[in-house]
Amino acid sequence: MMLAESQDTPVKLSPIGAHAPTAGGLLKVTLPYVETVGAETLQIFVSNPRGWALPKDSAALQRDREAFREACTQRRLPLYIHAPLLVNLGSPAPATVERSITVLSFALRRGADLGAEGVVFHAGSAVDPAFYPKAMTQVRQALLPLLDSAAASAGPRLLVEPSAGGGRSLAATVQDLGPYLEAVDGHPWLGVCLDTCHAFAAGHDLAAPGGVTAMLDTLVATVGKDRLRLIHANDSKDGVGSTRDRHETIGAGQIGADAFRELLAHPATAGVPLIVETPSESNGHARDIALLKSLRDTDTATV
Repeated sequence: MMLAESQDTPVKLSPIGAHAPTAGGLLKVTLPYVETVGAETLQIFVSNPRGWALPKDSAALQRDREAFREACTQRRLPLYIHAPLLVNLGSPAPATVERSITVLSFALRRGADLGAEGVVFHAGSAVDPAFYPKAMTQVRQALLPLLDSAAASAGPRLLVEPSAGGGRSLAATVQDLGPYLEAVDGHPWLGVCLDTCHAFAAGHDLAAPGGVTAMLDTLVATVGKDRLRLIHANDSKDGVGSTRDRHETIGAGQIGADAFRELLAHPATAGVPLIVETPSESNGHARDIALLKSLRDTDTATV
């Protein structure tokens, strides 16, 4: 991890990167994309993000993964996997839960192959409020074996991402992460991926002065200071409490750039990677990464 020297304790700099495309190959497409946008970390899908089907493997793809892992290691690029968006361990439909476990297991295996730091998955929804207790039992039954296995093999951590709210989300506000972690006995291999757009949509007013600090203080009080492992840095097209998950370019949305300066200055985010999932990719990601780096590096220079 990069360090910025101060007169007191060295400050951990948060690597800033983007969700990168994979269609066309990890070496031919993903790695050049990361270099083009100036990413210091990256996130990818390893299967269809909107489907259950898993990709077929081959010796050539295995060699590609090995070379990509080596390239990431050489460039000191922390890698994260995002599980398919359909994952819902709290679903009332048994088939959905079963498929969710299957694709999460695959993401963990593929993440281990690639040397990934973590696998992000959405917290899920009970759909019907009356199903919430059963949904949390399903979360426990599904996650504990996956967490135990990943921890035993020192594989990627599972990182739960709270939603934007709406329906009967199992975790939307950072306070909701308390019961979620309790469901798995606070398992040490379960981390948190915080999405700023989701948090804003769920009701945390990040745009208000001190709003980010208040939210992060509450997060630490709820889950502990070392549970936050990844941040999805996204502005929001919609207002606070909208429950709408619509990402916007950093500084062009309802959250605003000042909130991200506040985010990067908070002790809880020191060294935690930031991934942009903002619109327009390529040039858009490059602009957002450059802006976030400028906010990070300006604040660090004053420490």
